[in-house]
Amino acid sequence: MEVDLALLKSTKGLLKISEMVCIFVALVCYAVASRPAYIAVTCMEFFITLGFLLLYLLKLNKMFTFFFWPLMDVFSSFFAAALMCILSLVAVSTFTVKGTLSGGIVGFVAAVLWSLDGYILLKKITFNNPGTTTEAQTENT
Repeated sequence: MEVDLALLKSTKGLLKISEMVCIFVALVCYAVASRPAYIAVTCMEFFITLGFLLLYLLKLNKMFTFFFWPLMDVFSSFFAAALMCILSLVAVSTFTVKGTLSGGIVGFVAAVLWSLDGYILLKKITFNNPGTTTEAQTENT
């Protein structure tokens, strides 16, 4: 099994690692504040992001070609961003312990990172559209 160590230095790898660090910090903050519902959501998103990082790191996306992994990663990133934004909004607005407040703030940072990750991946997806040149576009008009 090959390991793609260059991924860890790429933009995609650095975003995934920074997402995991932020969500782990939020997880620890929620655990200190004893918020089981918040812990469950952040733990789930941590393991989903870890799964995508391992998928790309071990080049499993090249072995399992029956899924379009970049599009799944885009949907996962935007869904995680929306979920974490909602969770962080609730955590910040109803905090009673400072751990919940700090977890919510770090959750907002993670949501921004997931949004950026999804946007960058969405821009790179081509969907196999044939490229058009400006000459061909001007001839058709």
